[in-house]
Amino acid sequence: MNGPVIVQLPHRHRTVFISDLHLGSSHCHAEPLAEFLEALHCEQLYLVGDVFDLQWLSERRLAWTPAQTAVIEAIRMLAQHGTQVIYIPGNHDWQLRRFCGLVLPGVNIRRRAIHRTADGRRLLVTHGDEFDAQVRHGGAREWLGEWLYYRILSSNRLANRWRRSRGQSYWSLASFLKRQSGSAERYIERFRHALVSEARRRGLDGVVCGHIHRPELRLIDGIWYVNDGDWVESLSAITESFSGELELRYFHRQNAARSHGALEAELA
Repeated sequence: MNGPVIVQLPHRHRTVFISDLHLGSSHCHAEPLAEFLEALHCEQLYLVGDVFDLQWLSERRLAWTPAQTAVIEAIRMLAQHGTQVIYIPGNHDWQLRRFCGLVLPGVNIRRRAIHRTADGRRLLVTHGDEFDAQVRHGGAREWLGEWLYYRILSSNRLANRWRRSRGQSYWSLASFLKRQSGSAERYIERFRHALVSEARRRGLDGVVCGHIHRPELRLIDGIWYVNDGDWVESLSAITESFSGELELRYFHRQNAARSHGALEAELA
């Protein structure tokens, strides 16, 4: 199969968090996502926003593929076999927020949720776009940045098509360029601070989010900041084991899963 190499990881989890699938966009890595979901067994699956890219639909640029249909079918089968699916719409599928509170067959649509891990931690689950007003500057610079980002994603596809032709593994050009940008790093730091502050204000142990396409699992001043990443750049997810351990997993390179225990050791 063309596309990123799937890391063969255990597929039985208590909970899985994924976001920013951007189905309907040509930037979605639907084939590895479908393969991951088809092999998945979990009690709870959180879809943490931007599952669909309705912006592309509204601009008549819909890029729907059989692999994206397979993603929907895999989620439907998980729900049919007993997985509780919680869907929290984001800014690219915000139109679905009008259905928050609605329980569809196997799917519960929520504006946000509180998830309790197996070891008792309480985590706010939210897409993260509601904090944009606090962390963005707005104006022409922001519009230019979004336009440039989508051009970079297009280049990302071309770069990885070339890498596959040479037998090389997936590599995210977009992630690399963002890490070289001081303004992007400052924005991400403001985003982290805003979400950690909200979790602390609510008396919670942490927050799980998506939105900024930067996967991360980090303890900040006693509050867990957990970002499950995306499926247009990072191909990542957060998993929770039956003992409550959280792991950040990537699905295109080996030895990428990192547990919160390992991070605690790094931070000690």
